[in-house]
Amino acid sequence: MLPVPGYEGRRVGVLGLARSGFAVAAALKAGGAIPVLCDDKPAALEKARAEGYETADLANDGWPALEKLIVSPGVPHLYPRAHPVIQRAWGQGVPVDNDIGLFFEAIAGRDVRVVAITGTNGKSTTTALTGHVLAEAGFPTQVGGNIGRAVFDLDMPEPGSAVVLELSSYQTDLARTLRPDVAVFLNLTPDHLDRHGGIGGYFAAKARLFEVGQPKVSVIGVDEPEGRMLANRLRKGREPGEETIAISGSRQLGGRGLSVSAQNCVVTEWRDEQAISKADLVQAPALQGAHNGQNAAAAFAAARALGVPAEQIAASFLTFPGLAHRMEPLGQSGRVRFVNDSKATNADAAARALDTFDQIYWIAGGIAKDGGIDSLQPYFARIRKAYLIGQDAERFAKSLEGKVETVMSGTLEQAVKDAARDAAAGTDGDPVVLLSPACASFDQFADFEKRGEAFRAAVEEVEGFMPRVTAAS
Repeated sequence: MLPVPGYEGRRVGVLGLARSGFAVAAALKAGGAIPVLCDDKPAALEKARAEGYETADLANDGWPALEKLIVSPGVPHLYPRAHPVIQRAWGQGVPVDNDIGLFFEAIAGRDVRVVAITGTNGKSTTTALTGHVLAEAGFPTQVGGNIGRAVFDLDMPEPGSAVVLELSSYQTDLARTLRPDVAVFLNLTPDHLDRHGGIGGYFAAKARLFEVGQPKVSVIGVDEPEGRMLANRLRKGREPGEETIAISGSRQLGGRGLSVSAQNCVVTEWRDEQAISKADLVQAPALQGAHNGQNAAAAFAAARALGVPAEQIAASFLTFPGLAHRMEPLGQSGRVRFVNDSKATNADAAARALDTFDQIYWIAGGIAKDGGIDSLQPYFARIRKAYLIGQDAERFAKSLEGKVETVMSGTLEQAVKDAARDAAAGTDGDPVVLLSPACASFDQFADFEKRGEAFRAAVEEVEGFMPRVTAAS
């Protein structure tokens, strides 16, 4: 645990008692603060009291003297409407922050390199890949934030170590302190628009990592207009020693300075339009698919910014084990392969999976995002049949009508049975049963991880299934 200094003997409010809320409460207590915990769920408050924490109804009762209010990522702080406790904090003049801002306060002055990664799609893979590359290069490395462990569940970073953080827009939007050494912006497609008041607010939340954080090295994906604008903005008025590295998942980038691109399964580092190093992804099993080109380019640029030799990065790509629930190959039954892409919670993420395979037996559905799956029409020819589940199955069926044969499976377990049966009976040479829902999971599962675990459990029941053998196995 990383204790939070600077609040000894003072009360600090903690709103929202999910994973990050309890972690930050423990860190505050370890640093000598008096955490005051608040949540809308009585069961969470009972758990807090059982663990010896002070609790309060900050929305309705008398307002205690708080030094700061720390808000969990899932709590709305402006749109569609600010939580009542946050509104009271504004009225009381109490600074509102989150665990990410508090984390950067806690590590100030320590010899720790922080890489912070944001964007819409690919964050988790890029974060895990960057952590893997740095660990292989000899850095004591921890990975957390919006992936795996909450920041205050991490161990005390030792001098000379690295921390790689995945940061969502919810986390970058509210953090009062952002001080990464290297910050990465991957891409931007519409998501979480209700929480940010539209696409402009969503982009602004991501851009805060660079505009407030002022990292020494900014790695910017420039395959969308927002990234190109951000890269251009960061190249003006930067301090000496600060650098902006443009990356692309599809094309060579021109112009002066350093850039990294991925084309035809090769990541290339360019300096002033001259290729200076390369990494081949053909033999990297966990980095297949065009979408992983940008992820690999970003990890390459971040690791180079911390001084890792290019040849060492290339070797690390080959041993990367991949990420659970993101294009995760589970194994196969006869000719039929099963791929778990439960983390594809929007259409753009699902497009990356659909673009990777042919002969797809697609399991999709849940709570759809704005736009549904209309943007996926260019990939419909790859889909042999779709198996629809969850709240918006009927909506998806209408989008697919006349284009893709559909089965209203209803549940994930039934969809696996239906898809496995049809894929095995088909004449396709290399059929893939793909869970890539293009939806949030909350209608049927607690989160995308639970959905992916349920998919894995159902696949393991398929007759003749043989799990994938990895080096770690």
